[in-house]
Amino acid sequence: MATGSTPKRHTVDDLQAIADRIVAEAKGDEQIEVSVGRSTDTDIRVYRGQVENFVAAQSAGVSVRVITNGRTGTSHAGTLDESALREVLAEARENATFAGEDEWAGLAEPDGVPVTPQDLWNEQLASCPTERKIDIAMELERLAVGADSRLRIDSSNYSDGAHEEAFASTKGIRGSYRSNSCYASVEVLADDNGETQTGWSYALGKHPGEFDLPAAGRKAAERATRLLGAVKPPSKRTTVVLDPMVTAQFLSIIGSTLNGESVVKGRSMFANRLGETVASPLITLIDDPTDSRAYTATELDSDGLAARRNVLMDRGQLKMFVHSSYSARRAGTKSTGNAVGSGVGCLALQLVPGTKSQQELIAGIDDGVLIDSVQGLHSG
Repeated sequence: MATGSTPKRHTVDDLQAIADRIVAEAKGDEQIEVSVGRSTDTDIRVYRGQVENFVAAQSAGVSVRVITNGRTGTSHAGTLDESALREVLAEARENATFAGEDEWAGLAEPDGVPVTPQDLWNEQLASCPTERKIDIAMELERLAVGADSRLRIDSSNYSDGAHEEAFASTKGIRGSYRSNSCYASVEVLADDNGETQTGWSYALGKHPGEFDLPAAGRKAAERATRLLGAVKPPSKRTTVVLDPMVTAQFLSIIGSTLNGESVVKGRSMFANRLGETVASPLITLIDDPTDSRAYTATELDSDGLAARRNVLMDRGQLKMFVHSSYSARRAGTKSTGNAVGSGVGCLALQLVPGTKSQQELIAGIDDGVLIDSVQGLHSG
């Protein structure tokens, strides 16, 4: 940040006032949507007991969308200065004049779904001193490499962020929230007989006091060392157990195919299969950003509508697709509260767990393969 006078710190109420003020400038049947936000982020990386990288950043900005006669214009300013607030609306209006007509263009309409109150702000995290954050990264490094003499550190990290945002539109949608989150991660290298393998893990919590650093260190060490001496198995039909992180990667792919935008564009293998059994009856897939335990829990989607619990697959049966207000109009249905930026997506996808732990699953298999990691999953 440049030296000089201290910039004004906007509270969430101040951000809401800015959004309301810009929306009030609407002319005639012009539709205006405004989001105003500010963020702070901290990223720390340590290596062999020394701080290798430290970044503490602040940002603020306003985004405006204007729709006139089916033409959409957007603009963004990375500051909340008064001059920028005046210019950003003018730019959005001008950009709309150059846009092509879109019969589905329009802002989200209030749908009556109430906001599920979330405890997204943690004061213990907000007041955590920088020294403690550095200590966490160093402690995680010590725990991970100390688990086995064959291990050496690649990196140990601490990250947190805080975000405040207010939203308003000419359709009467209006709301604000603030949230913060944190995590620590570590990656180690295991060396043995000229072979090197990598392993990583992380710790999550509402605040650093909830981190289970010993467990994260052990997991990273286990991931690296258990691959030492591994050999390629013969090709055969066998039982496969997926590591939870691998499962999460596959779920992200499946989630993208349940995206209403992909469906209306004919890019989903599940298009026209609503109501059909498309998976094992053991599979129940839920997108639930109202579950405060989810790292990506939220109260609102990017259209300003209430985030909500959506059951996408129930015991293998395809029940629904996720939609923003725009993709819903194209599909002839209603928004599911899943607008993400200018697109649509799952907000907090989860697979309803079974009754056995990974260790119990493995113990019950005489001959099988544990998939620890995958490569190229998102390529092509």
